[in-house]
Amino acid sequence: MSLLTATNVSVAYGANTVLRNVNLFVEPGEIVTIVGPNGSGKTSLLKAILGATRLASGQVVRKPGLKIGYVPQRLHIDPTLPITVERFMRLAQRVDQKNCSRALEAAGVPDLLKRQMSGLSGGQFQRVLLARALINKPDILLLDEATQGLDQRGSAAFYQQIEAVRQDTGCAILMISHELHVVMSTSDRVICLNGHVCCEGTPAVVASAPEYRALFGTGTGGALALYRHEHDHDHDHGCNHEAAE
Repeated sequence: MSLLTATNVSVAYGANTVLRNVNLFVEPGEIVTIVGPNGSGKTSLLKAILGATRLASGQVVRKPGLKIGYVPQRLHIDPTLPITVERFMRLAQRVDQKNCSRALEAAGVPDLLKRQMSGLSGGQFQRVLLARALINKPDILLLDEATQGLDQRGSAAFYQQIEAVRQDTGCAILMISHELHVVMSTSDRVICLNGHVCCEGTPAVVASAPEYRALFGTGTGGALALYRHEHDHDHDHGCNHEAAE
């Protein structure tokens, strides 16, 4: 059974329909990346999956007992607030120091437990958010442009850590990203969104799709095609040919 399935999901804010008849599924252990231009409905889709926004139509079905970890695009903490990483991770959830330390290790920052949140770099801050999402050992991680504001090297390191998390825990990953040159290297399947699903499949399939190239051009196409996974043929779903808006 899929971990979650979205069927004909539409989302509207007033008279503005931001998503129309979107279908999506995530299988255990796979990494699925959603790409699309600004305003394409990527965050709205994630909110719909989380149950944080009302659907105009369609449905989202989660596997019974599914545990979800969520890493937001950004989170503002008052820099004058004296709060340690450990205290931050224990807010709103009952976890002990051992579990906090385990989650930080899984996120690649085992030495930050006693550090002040205000003293962290951007990359460290995002790793702490990742650790917080991992505390309860989720079946699937949802990431909303979690490397926003990081430089290319920091983004690449973050995505390498995501791949390590998948390898170590077996959890699935569903993430939104604008960094096409980085994120495709870790994706099993890519969904190109522009208010609807323009095309989907492996990175190489999507990179060569006319719908994708209409949105992003051909400059990254060659680079994306290099990121073939050994099991690509098991995940190719092709592209539908509805014209990109």
